Amino acid sequence: MTIKRSIAVATTTAAVLLAGCAETSMYDRPGDTKFGDANRQTMMAQVVNPDPVHEGDMVANGEVAAAAVERYRTDSVKQPAGIRTTDIGAGGGGDSSGGGSPPQ
Repeated sequence: MTIKRSIAVATTTAAVLLAGCAETSMYDRPGDTKFGDANRQTMMAQVVNPDPVHEGDMVANGEVAAAAVERYRTDSVKQPAGIRTTDIGAGGGGDSSGGGSPPQ
């Protein structure tokens, strides 16, 4: 092996070994600009209204909070008023006769 060939082999070997030391980050590559979109989409799907409008001022009242904590401690929590989340029978489309077999 000649000197020139030995230098070329040594240089190539050094370049290959040093390339393994290069630091890469998944955030720096140009093709990964959408990285994390699935997580962001899932988080946004859990947000009902990101900009809610409240009637009146949202103020905290220490006496009311203390009374709630005391009711919790004494196991006399007030039952919340019922809230309907669906309107059964409103809107529509489809057959209203029920169809199918009756539940057993």
